[in-house]
Amino acid sequence: MRIRTLGKTNLQVSELGYGAWGIGKHMWLGAEDDESMRSLRRALDGGVNFIDTALAYGDGHSEKLVGQAVRDSGGTVYVASKIPPKNMQWPAQRGVPASQAYPADWVIECTERSLANLGLDAIDVQQFHVWDDSWTQQGDWAEAIDRLRTEGKIRYFGVSINDHQPANAVELVKSGLVDSVQVIYNVFDQSPEDELFPAVLEHNVGVIVRVPFDEGSLTGRITPETRFPEGDWRNGYFGGDRRQQVWDRVQALLKDMDIPLERLPEVALRYCLSHPAVSTVIPGMRSVRNVEANLSAESLGHLSSSELQLLRQHRWVRNFYQAP
Repeated sequence: MRIRTLGKTNLQVSELGYGAWGIGKHMWLGAEDDESMRSLRRALDGGVNFIDTALAYGDGHSEKLVGQAVRDSGGTVYVASKIPPKNMQWPAQRGVPASQAYPADWVIECTERSLANLGLDAIDVQQFHVWDDSWTQQGDWAEAIDRLRTEGKIRYFGVSINDHQPANAVELVKSGLVDSVQVIYNVFDQSPEDELFPAVLEHNVGVIVRVPFDEGSLTGRITPETRFPEGDWRNGYFGGDRRQQVWDRVQALLKDMDIPLERLPEVALRYCLSHPAVSTVIPGMRSVRNVEANLSAESLGHLSSSELQLLRQHRWVRNFYQAP
């Protein structure tokens, strides 16, 4: 497992991390705790030492599983969590003041709850689950972060950037107030390369990449006939004719790359890992099978410059998080 430094922190993180949204048993349906624990343990055995979770993932359920796996591991494992906005607006809305989303008392309260769920003394990277750049110089949230650091309850601070809005954290990156940013980045959504990645490289801010497989599009398993369980949020993400759109885009990508469908997840993950701004990539891995596949892909290293050039032609600007 290759190791990278998370920006200006001293955290030496595995370039393949573990995204723990799917094991929270909320929104993503189908997870079973026994298999989730097996997948967590297999990831840690395979060299993964960075896990990203959140208080909102199953109202702490994901955090509890993560904490158990970390405590059982006996090794060095870095845990990142996230604080939901107090106003519960997802994503953050322009014009809403920071005091409505992240007042200091809320930041401290949620961190205490996460620590209790995790059963750990400190959170290595505590993040805001949404962000708007107008908040950089607003409110008292930064005082709460300083207090939590001083008390040893968190080590570093980051934000999870709004879906498909990578430039909406550039001012925060420039301010020096943040240690890491988490952002959607994949073969289809290449927009972080435009403004965010140059900024984080200049200011030495870590990058945690989420959604490397575009919620399943880039695994090749989304077909026009794909169906999800009732209540699964992917029914909206892939609603209307979106499954057909995805299938058509994937077929064009496979043709250009001259690869079989089975190689698509490997190539998609390696695309993310090939950018120098990226510190770690956190795919969801609810099963041991997923873990094994991603460990294998990571071991192959970066894509070639010619492969990256071909993939850059498949940039696809859209937002499936909005209703069809």
